[in-house]
Amino acid sequence: MAVIAVYSMKGGVGKSCTAVNLAWSSAAQSARRTLLWDLDAQGAASFILDGGKVKKDRARAMIAGDVKPGKLIKPTSFDNLDLLAADVSLRGLDRLFFEINKKKHMKKLLHGLQNDYDRIILDCPPGLTETSEQILRNADVVIIPVIPSPLSERALKDVQLFLDSNGRKHAPLLPLYTMVDRRRTIHKATLAKHPKWPVIPMSSNIERMTKLKRPVGDFAPGSPAAKAFAKLWRGIEKRLAKG
Repeated sequence: MAVIAVYSMKGGVGKSCTAVNLAWSSAAQSARRTLLWDLDAQGAASFILDGGKVKKDRARAMIAGDVKPGKLIKPTSFDNLDLLAADVSLRGLDRLFFEINKKKHMKKLLHGLQNDYDRIILDCPPGLTETSEQILRNADVVIIPVIPSPLSERALKDVQLFLDSNGRKHAPLLPLYTMVDRRRTIHKATLAKHPKWPVIPMSSNIERMTKLKRPVGDFAPGSPAAKAFAKLWRGIEKRLAKG
């Protein structure tokens, strides 16, 4: 099993859409047994995968150990893809981790799922908190969506500095440019600084995901956005294969 976290300090950078599309790519293109675990209280990834039917206010209880994961994990309409949905109870997740006071609690939860899944995609809450720190320490790869702008790049540097300053081992961070419009001067200039970083273009199809409740690769497989996510996933799989 491998754990891929999709994380950003900032909201509104395409984090949840990225998580959904990567989870779909894992399930559909790689035929991996895949779980999308939505840890963001806003529940955008859960909404896209039609997780609204899940009982409310139980996501936190599962992490606390009061509810078994199997009670909340539900299959989606896509083969090989299950969902562990978020709800508003996750707003108190940082406090829960503080009360539990176990640095390896997230590791234990993930370990309990390893026999059922080949890939777990984590849609992480924004911000640099106790929750995100536990996630970053226990993922195999961390995908960080970055809008090509100075503020988003600054947020990425803050994450790198925080993790490196603690001196503890953490997963490799893979920046990903999102919402890219090459017609914009600032976007072109920013992309030129890191030409090897993956790029997801600005796309109306990505905006349509929340209406259709489907990943881009499912309803628009030939679109530039779908091809970009597919390429990103192939790169992630190659990195995981190298260990």
